[in-house]
Amino acid sequence: MMNKFLVVLFLLVSLGVVAQTKQAHNPILFADVPDMAILRVGNTYYMSSTTMHMSPGVPIMKSTDLVNWQLVSYAYQTLADMDELNLTNGKSTYGRGSWASSLRYHKGTYYVTTFAQTTGKTYIFTTKDIEKGPWKVASFAPSYHDHSLFFDDDGRVYLLYGGGKLRLVELNADASGVKPGTTELVVIENASAPAGETIGLPSEGSQLFKVNGKYYLFNITWPKGGMRTVVIHRADKITGPYEGRVGLQDLGVAQGGLIDTPDGKWYSYLFRDFGAVGRIPYLVPVTWENGWPVLGDNGKVPEVLDLPANKSLIPGIVASDDFTRKKGEPALPLVWQWNHNPDNTLWSVTEHNGYLRLKTGRIDSSFLLARNTLTQRTIGPECAGSTKLDVTQMREGDFAGLSLLQKNYGLVGVKVKDGKKEIVMINAESGKPVEQQSIPLLQNTIYLKADCNFINMTDSAQFYYSLDGKLWKKIGQPLNMKYTLPHFMGYRFGLFNYATRITGGYADFDYFHIENQIAKHN
Repeated sequence: MMNKFLVVLFLLVSLGVVAQTKQAHNPILFADVPDMAILRVGNTYYMSSTTMHMSPGVPIMKSTDLVNWQLVSYAYQTLADMDELNLTNGKSTYGRGSWASSLRYHKGTYYVTTFAQTTGKTYIFTTKDIEKGPWKVASFAPSYHDHSLFFDDDGRVYLLYGGGKLRLVELNADASGVKPGTTELVVIENASAPAGETIGLPSEGSQLFKVNGKYYLFNITWPKGGMRTVVIHRADKITGPYEGRVGLQDLGVAQGGLIDTPDGKWYSYLFRDFGAVGRIPYLVPVTWENGWPVLGDNGKVPEVLDLPANKSLIPGIVASDDFTRKKGEPALPLVWQWNHNPDNTLWSVTEHNGYLRLKTGRIDSSFLLARNTLTQRTIGPECAGSTKLDVTQMREGDFAGLSLLQKNYGLVGVKVKDGKKEIVMINAESGKPVEQQSIPLLQNTIYLKADCNFINMTDSAQFYYSLDGKLWKKIGQPLNMKYTLPHFMGYRFGLFNYATRITGGYADFDYFHIENQIAKHN
C-alpha cells in the first residue's frame, strides 16, 4: 500500500513539475527585438520593433498569447533612396536609419509610425491589413524623436515626443502631417525627475495610453548610480499637468508600455540590454492600485509568468532556408533583412535554382561598406548558423562567406588571391579587421559555421569550416562579441560576397541553417 502511495505521489510531483514548465518565462524572446510597441485587436496581438539600418524595416510580429511571436510583415521595403541607406559613396547609416516605432489601430486602419535621423523625417505608414498590406506612407519634417502616436476620444490626433523635456504636437485627422497652425506644447519639463539625476539618458521612448479616462505615459531613464528605469506619468488631460513616479527598477528592464488581455489581465512589455545578442523583450505583470499601474511582483521582474510556455524562436523569428522557391512564394522569407538597401540586380534565388546567388557589381574596400549582405538575428542563450558555399565563379579579389555582423564583426569565408582560393577567418573584435588564419582551398564547395554563446553574457563566437559537411574544424580564435552603439544592434548572421579587384563574379549559397544549440566539435 505504501509503495502504491509513493508511486502516486511521485507521479503527482512529476506532473506538477511538468505543469510548471508549461508556463512562460522571461525573456519572452531571447533575440534583438528592441523598442517594442504592442497592440491587441480582438484576440490577436501585433508588435513592431526597431531594425534601424536594415531593409526592409519596421518588422511586424503577430501572437495569440503575448509570448510566441512570428514575423508577418514590414512597414516598408526601403525607407529612402540615398547614399547613407544604400551603402554608396562610402556612406552608411549604421545605428541610425529608422528608430522606435509607434503602433495603433483606429477605425479599421493600422498605423505604424517611425522617425529617422538619417532623412530628418517622421513617417506614418497605414494599412487596412497589417499582415498582407498594402501599405501607404506619409512623411514630413521634422524627425520627432521617440514619439508616441495617440488618437484621443474627441477625434484629435497627437504625437508626444522628445527626450527629458517632452512635447506634444497635434496632427491632421488622418495623421498624415502636422495640423496647420498648431504649436508644440511642452507637457513635462523634466520627465526624468521622479528617478533623480540622470547620467546621460534623459527620459525618452514615450508610449502614451488612456485607461479609464486617465492618460498614462511610459518612459525610460537612467538615473545616476542606478540602472535603466521605467518612469510613469499620469494626467487627467493629455496636455497635463502630469504627475510622475518610478514604475520599475530591476535588472535594467525598461522602455515599453501597457497591454491588456481579453480576460482582463494587464502586462507591461519592456526590454533589457543583454550584451552582444542585443536588447531582449520581457513581460511584467501589472496590477492597479489607486489609479496607478504597479509593475512586477513586489517590484521585481518575475522569471515565470502565468502565460503559455515559450516555444522556439525558430521559425517564427529566425529560420533555416534552403533557397528553394515554389511558384508564387516570396523570393525571401520575412526572417531575412539586408544590411542597408540592397542592389536588387545583384542577387537572385532563381538563376541557380535552390541557391542564393550574390553577384559582385562594384569594388568595395571593406566588409562593413559592402552591399548585399543578407542577415538574420542571432538568438540566445546559444545558437549556430551554417551554410554551404559554391565558389566556382568567384574572381580575383572576391571574398564570400558567413559573417557575424556588428561593428566588431567576425567572418569566415573564401578569398581568391593570386588565382588561388583560400579559407580565411577575419576577427575584428579590436575594432579593426585582423586575418587570423588562412588555409588553402583545393575544391569549389565549402561548408562554414559560426557558433554563438550568449549564456550569462559570455558573448563568445567560434568559426568553423568543413570540406565534407561532416568533419568540422575550428578556424581562427574565438570572437569576443561586443554590443557597440555605432551599430546599436545585436549580432546578426550574414551571407556576404564582395569584390576588391574586379567585378562580375558570383558566389552561390546552397542553404542557411540555424539551430538553437551548439554542437561539440574538435
